[in-house]
Amino acid sequence: MISIERALSVLSSYFGFSSFRTGQENAIRNVLNGKDTLCVMPTGGGKSICYQVPALIMEGTVLVVSPLISLMKDQVDALHQVGIPAAYINSTLSSEEYFGTLENAQAGMYRLLYVAPERFDSPSFIQQLSKMEIPMIAIDEAHCISQWGHDFRPSYRMMSKVIGAFEKKPIVLALTATATPAVRDDICEQLRIDPEHTVMTGFERSNLTFSVIKGQDREKYVKDYVKKNEGEAGIIYAATRKAVDQLYTVLKKSGTPVAKYHAGLSDLERQSEQDRFLMDEAKVMIATNAFGMGIDKSNIRYVIHYQMPKNMESYYQEAGRAGRDGLDSECTLLFSSQDVLTQRFLIDQSQESNRIPAELEKLQSMVDYCHTESCLQKFIISYFGETDLEDCGKCANCTDTREAFEVTVDVQKVLSCVIRMGQRFGKTMIAQVLTGSRNKKVLEFNFDQLSTYGLMKDRNTKEVSDFIEFIISENYLGVENGQFPIIYVTEQGKDVLTNKVKVFRKGSVETKQITKEDPLFNQLRALRMRMAQEAGVPPFVVFSDKSLHDMVVKMPKTEEEFLQVNGVGAAKLERYGEAFIEEIKSFAAQSV
Repeated sequence: MISIERALSVLSSYFGFSSFRTGQENAIRNVLNGKDTLCVMPTGGGKSICYQVPALIMEGTVLVVSPLISLMKDQVDALHQVGIPAAYINSTLSSEEYFGTLENAQAGMYRLLYVAPERFDSPSFIQQLSKMEIPMIAIDEAHCISQWGHDFRPSYRMMSKVIGAFEKKPIVLALTATATPAVRDDICEQLRIDPEHTVMTGFERSNLTFSVIKGQDREKYVKDYVKKNEGEAGIIYAATRKAVDQLYTVLKKSGTPVAKYHAGLSDLERQSEQDRFLMDEAKVMIATNAFGMGIDKSNIRYVIHYQMPKNMESYYQEAGRAGRDGLDSECTLLFSSQDVLTQRFLIDQSQESNRIPAELEKLQSMVDYCHTESCLQKFIISYFGETDLEDCGKCANCTDTREAFEVTVDVQKVLSCVIRMGQRFGKTMIAQVLTGSRNKKVLEFNFDQLSTYGLMKDRNTKEVSDFIEFIISENYLGVENGQFPIIYVTEQGKDVLTNKVKVFRKGSVETKQITKEDPLFNQLRALRMRMAQEAGVPPFVVFSDKSLHDMVVKMPKTEEEFLQVNGVGAAKLERYGEAFIEEIKSFAAQSV
């Protein structure tokens, strides 16, 4: 039996924290006492501490299995910053680097070794590992092991073979942020973990505020939002490369320091763009979901989904990249009915046919989330199997005080136009007819002769398209799946036409600034940037935003006081303490 006091001492001296977060202590206690464990914590909940602290107590090298190449590098960089020897083995290493790292690992030179799961496809690599003293295997993103998960990877199925290759079986710690009850059961079965040794902290992220915005001009919203929060780091996710490129061009033209990331770029371009974002040279990253699973960047203040993702697991994992440092952050989803068709197409293209029904069911849950009027946070965590929940009191649905205006007559104009056009056209064509367009196709179909032609000529096509989006989101219009999205009037829509139902629409959602300006915080942030550039690491590796805010509150003037700052351990004090203390003293002197 190893006492938890020793683990607390390691936490304090290396990582600068005085206590464990919820769930961390239970997971660490389990593995130190030889129990295989499943740890389910939301993104930003501090899963890495659950294997990094035991690695400094156990004899030998802890093996960390991670599918995320960029996360390996970030974590190894961060470990080096606090004086912990660690390394990684993945496809970015040259042959010479690979064999050198493996040789060092076998000589016991690392406390942690990060490995990509695809390595286990090689029997010779497993044989090399079996020569090492490995007291524990930490399996990150463990949902990838389950066929019921949203990101199943066959290489993960090799894990039981790897565990069995050692003369002395290592302790197994499986970690994930997004696992439904079925996925949790599957992980335990695959890795032979007693389900009673599951540590779950709950899926709620109390520092995140969720909102869904429908029927608004997405591009305009994003431009306004980014401009108001130009000092903050954010990620904007889009479903397709085309949408990423388009938004990237728009923001770049408006003068935003922006980066982009998708599979159409070369490896070198992707790495370069990712590094610019990590180093705070680019404040905004626009990306497909290929980006960010392994990003350990703690100071991301907002995540915007420009298009709806295909399932709740992906959404919560991506949204959860905001506020990993525990500070208040925002997660916004901009919904359009076209997103459903895009995701259906992507599911049809990428899935084995036997997985398509399950994927479509997951997609429907995502659509339901976009349309719910109840608490958004509660909807998300209910999806992952938690019950007896209260409203969060701060998501957009819980706090919506916008005034509602009656728009029944305008909705009737649109519905009537759809019927007169034969219910066989898409949103753009309907908007063109309503605004009185002289477009060639409109005239070819003689739609300029309809009684609904030009009924909304006081608005432009974009405004009418957004209004049609609103009507679709309220289920008065439906969208037929097929090669072209055809719009038709639903049964609820017919009730509007016959005056049985009145329709109300709330005013547009206004963008706002997330954080208040603070002069000392900005000075410390600038100092952090300079020191990060000198050290060749991302700024958040030097100190998190949370640490900087704690410095602003505590104003430490001595080394002893500096050690009381959240996230400051002995190595960070030695490396950065003097410069930050001097900056704080200088600010205090000027403020007198």
